[in-house]
Amino acid sequence: MQSTNRQNHLKGQTSPYLLQHLHNPVDWYPWGREALEKAAAEDKPILVSIGYSSCHWCHVMERESFENHEIAEIMNRHFVCIKVDREERPDIDHMYMTAVQLLTRQGGWPLNCFALPDTRPFWGGTYFRRDQWKSILLQVTDLYSERRNDLEEQAGQLTQGIVSSVLTGPSEQENQFDEDFAANIYEGVMDHMDREEGGTLHAPKFPLPANLEFLLHYHYLNGSKEALEQVELTLEKMAMGGIYDQVGGGFARYSTDEKWKVPHFEKMLYDNGQLLSLYANAWKVLRKDILRDVVYLTAGFVEREMTAPEGTFYTALDADSEGEEGRFYVWKKEETERVLGDGAPLIHEYYCVGKKGYWENGNNILLRDETDHDFASRHGMDVQHLKDLVDRANARLLEARSGRERPLLDDKVLVSWNALMINGLAEAYSAFGEGRFLRMAARAADFILENSLSPEGKLFRCLNGTNPSIDAFLEDYAQLVSALIRLYEVTSVSRYLLRARDLTDYVLENFTAGENDMFPFSSDKGEKLKAPFYELPDNVIPSSNSVMAHNLYRLAAYFEKPGWEKRSLQMLAAIAPQLKKYPINYTNWSRLFLHRAYGFHTLVITGEGAHEDALKAGRMYLPEIALAASESENDAIPLFEGRHKAGETWFYLCTMGRCKLPVRDLKTALGQLSRGA
Repeated sequence: MQSTNRQNHLKGQTSPYLLQHLHNPVDWYPWGREALEKAAAEDKPILVSIGYSSCHWCHVMERESFENHEIAEIMNRHFVCIKVDREERPDIDHMYMTAVQLLTRQGGWPLNCFALPDTRPFWGGTYFRRDQWKSILLQVTDLYSERRNDLEEQAGQLTQGIVSSVLTGPSEQENQFDEDFAANIYEGVMDHMDREEGGTLHAPKFPLPANLEFLLHYHYLNGSKEALEQVELTLEKMAMGGIYDQVGGGFARYSTDEKWKVPHFEKMLYDNGQLLSLYANAWKVLRKDILRDVVYLTAGFVEREMTAPEGTFYTALDADSEGEEGRFYVWKKEETERVLGDGAPLIHEYYCVGKKGYWENGNNILLRDETDHDFASRHGMDVQHLKDLVDRANARLLEARSGRERPLLDDKVLVSWNALMINGLAEAYSAFGEGRFLRMAARAADFILENSLSPEGKLFRCLNGTNPSIDAFLEDYAQLVSALIRLYEVTSVSRYLLRARDLTDYVLENFTAGENDMFPFSSDKGEKLKAPFYELPDNVIPSSNSVMAHNLYRLAAYFEKPGWEKRSLQMLAAIAPQLKKYPINYTNWSRLFLHRAYGFHTLVITGEGAHEDALKAGRMYLPEIALAASESENDAIPLFEGRHKAGETWFYLCTMGRCKLPVRDLKTALGQLSRGA
C-alpha cells in the first residue's frame, strides 16, 4: 500500500518497477541528467537503489523503509536518490553490483549503493532492515561531511577494481583446440553437478540452461552416457518439482532447496525461453513424453500470460500476491477437494498433496515424485488414461486459480529477453512441427524488427507498444541476431538471416574497444559510465560476448566471411584460460569450443522441397550443423550461388564455402559428417 498520493520524479517512466516507487515519500529520480546535475550542483552524495519489479526483498525494503516518512526525510535531505530498473539498465547494475561484491563478497537485490556526485561508488550493500538503514544513512552522511578525502580514495580504488574485474587485451597464449581440452572442460563441469537431484550442487538451485546444453552437445559428439544421464536427471527432476508450475506451465526463477521443491515463485521470460530450447533439444535425443509435455505446457503459459497484444513478450511475473510470496500458486487440501470433487484423492496422490508437497501454513506446492509411467503402473491404469485425468484436473485447477488475485505483471518488453523466447519457440517448432510455436516466434520477431530499429540500423532495448526507448546493449544485438539465425533455419526466410548479418555489421562498427578481442557492453554512442563493462562469464543467461562469438562463427559460414570466423576464434582464444580454470562459468563459450575442436558444417539444401528437407533435418539434434535451404536462386546468401539445378533437390555439406560432393538425399548428406572436418 502506498503511503502518499504525492508523486516524485519518477512520473512519466514506463518501467513497472520505477512506477512502484512513484508515490514513495522518497524523492526518487530516474537515472539521467537531471539527477546527476543536481548531485553535482548541490555537492550531495548519490544513493543508487537498484531492483526489478518481481524482486521480493525489493518490495520488503520499500514497505519497511522507502514508504517510511522519517527515513524518506533523511534520504531527501542528505542524498540525491536514484531508482534504477536493473532490467532496463544492466550496465548501471553491473557497475554498482561489482562495487558491492568487491566490498562485501556478496550481492543481490535490492542493491543500494552510495556514490560521489560524479557517480563513482564508495560503499553499498543489499537489503537492510529499517533500523539498519536509518543508521547507515546517518553514518554515510557524517562520513561524507567529515571524511570526504577517505571516500574519494575509496571510490577511486573501487572504480579501478571494477575496471580490473573484466578481461582486457588480446590473448597471447597458444591454445590447443582439441578433444583432450574438451574432455577437461567436461570433467570440470561435471565436478559441479548434483548426481542425485540434478542441476548444480547446493541450494539455491538455478536452472542454468547453458550448462545442460553443453552436456547435451558433448554427449552428441562423443557418446558420453554420463553427460546425457545428467541432462535427463536434471530435466526430469525440474519437471516434477515445485520449480515447475504443474498446473499452468512455466518455471520459477530458482529453487530455494536442493530438491527443486520450494521455488522463489517469480517467473522470468529469460528462463522460460531458454528452457523451451533446452527441453526441445533434449526431446530430440531422449524422445520422452515428459520433455514434450513441458514444452507444450510452458509455451501455453507464455501465450496465455506473457504475450502482449502486439505479439511480443512481457518480462516477468512477481512472486507475491495478496502480500504473500507464492500465494497465487499454492493450494490447501480443502481447496483442491472443492475444485476436484471425487477426483481429488487420485490427484492428491499424483501431486503429493499433504505429503512431499506440503510446505507451510497448510499450503501445498504441487509436485510429483514419480513418472506418469510408474504412477499409472502402480495404479493398474493406462498411461494415456492417467494423462487425460490429470489434464482435466489441471484445467479445473487453472480455472479456479484464475479467480485469485494475480501477481504483478512486469509488462516491459525487452529485446534481448524476447529474443530468448523467440529462439525457444523456434527450437520447439523445430522439434515438434507445431505451427503455433512458429507463429508466436515470427510475430514477435517481425514486430521487433519493425519497431525497435532506427533507420540507420541502431537497435533499441525496450518497447512500450510501438514506442522504443533506451539504446540497446550488446546483449540485445547478440540475442536478437541469434534468434534471427534460428528463425531463418526453421523458416528458410532469407530476410531473417540478412537482418542478422546487418545487425552484426552494426555491432562490429559501433561496439569497439581498441585492442580488446571482446565487445564492450555499451556501444560507442551510448552513455559512458565510470567503469567500462565487458560481459564475459555465462550465468543464468549466456554472456553477450559468448553469444556474439557464436553468431560470428555461424554467420561466417552463411556469408563466407573468414574475417568473422577469425574474430570469433580470437574471442575464444582470449577466454580459453578461463575455460581451463572455471569451466562451469563458461559453458556457452565451451559449446563454441566444441565446434572448433570437433568441426562445424553448413548443410545447404537447394531445389524443390528444400524447406521440407530442412525441417526433417531440424527434427534431429544436430548441434554441429547450420541449416540453409532455398527452393529458388538466392544470390543474397552466397551459399546458394551456383548450386541450384532445375527440377532437382541437392544437398551440400560445407565448411566455410568448401563443400563435399553434392548428394541427392538427407541421409547420405549426414553420412558425410566427419569429426574434426
